Amino acid sequence: MRIASAASAFPKHYYSQKFLLEQLQEYWGDRLPNPQVLARLHRNVAVEGRHLALPTEKYYDIATWGQANDLWIEVAQELGEQALCCALHHAGVETGDLRALFFASVTGISSPSIDALLVNRMGLPANIRRVPIFGLGCVAGAAGIARAADYVRAYPSQAAALVSVELCSLTIQRDDLSVANLISSGLFADGSAAVIVTGDDLNASGPAILATRSIFYPDTEEMMGWKVTEKGFRITLSPEVPTLIREHLGHDVDAFLTDHGYKRGDVGSWVLHTGGPKVLEATATALDLHNGQLDASWDCLKKVGNLSSASVLVVLEDVMRNRRPKPGTLGILAAMGPGFCSELVLLEW
Repeated sequence: MRIASAASAFPKHYYSQKFLLEQLQEYWGDRLPNPQVLARLHRNVAVEGRHLALPTEKYYDIATWGQANDLWIEVAQELGEQALCCALHHAGVETGDLRALFFASVTGISSPSIDALLVNRMGLPANIRRVPIFGLGCVAGAAGIARAADYVRAYPSQAAALVSVELCSLTIQRDDLSVANLISSGLFADGSAAVIVTGDDLNASGPAILATRSIFYPDTEEMMGWKVTEKGFRITLSPEVPTLIREHLGHDVDAFLTDHGYKRGDVGSWVLHTGGPKVLEATATALDLHNGQLDASWDCLKKVGNLSSASVLVVLEDVMRNRRPKPGTLGILAAMGPGFCSELVLLEW
């Protein structure tokens, strides 16, 4: 099993963090008890710019969750198609040869799901197996790769695709002035990514998937997620997430590696979800990574913000194209998200 390619696609509307802060201060206006708090929170997220699904002035026209979700369906199809087409091209896989399609998002809902709409839009095979994934949030990029790997392990002559589209800007809540929502308004962004995973019989290039592991942390469901309200998705984001990462991630990675005959020092490549500065710092502490091993994640956060499930896939794309490890290098791809849970993927480059 190999990751044959990874590709991203972004909306054309890109704005500096400074400009977005000014727009949000105007958007909330007198509702903000202290505009300087918003400015401080936005400075602390280490983001320089973000893509948005719409031009900033169009967000004033969204009056209901239904309107926001209709826009999500429209833009998700466009970006999902762009990312998947690019990933298929780089993998050398024809559209008609794709046999499974996993779709991950946590920023909108659709039935038929976006993967079904992509089948029609792109002329994908009528017998393609579809698996829409909702609710995993930031962890879904790593989980989707793991589930695609499960599929091609069973069908080694086939290729599977994972498509992630997250349009976080369309979940903004004008009446929610909680710290969690103010942070998310400066941290999360919009984008899409796709990955092609191939079975052993296809002899594709790219990192081999040696093993995967899912880890669930009981009774932590209040750490991260959505409160579903009549106005849409209202974010839940606990300040205790970095603490949980420091307490568990190192042990979990070590146990995973040990079960496959490795130790942490054998790992030469780390592809980790961007999270935010506190999440990345906690990850570095938990895994003792302090010599630039997380540069790809930090760079992704700086350039495009946190893309939820798409983030780890964008980091993977950067590593595959610009920072490719030497052949034989052992790697870990990982993400954490609502549940609370983590997903680990062991790679060999």
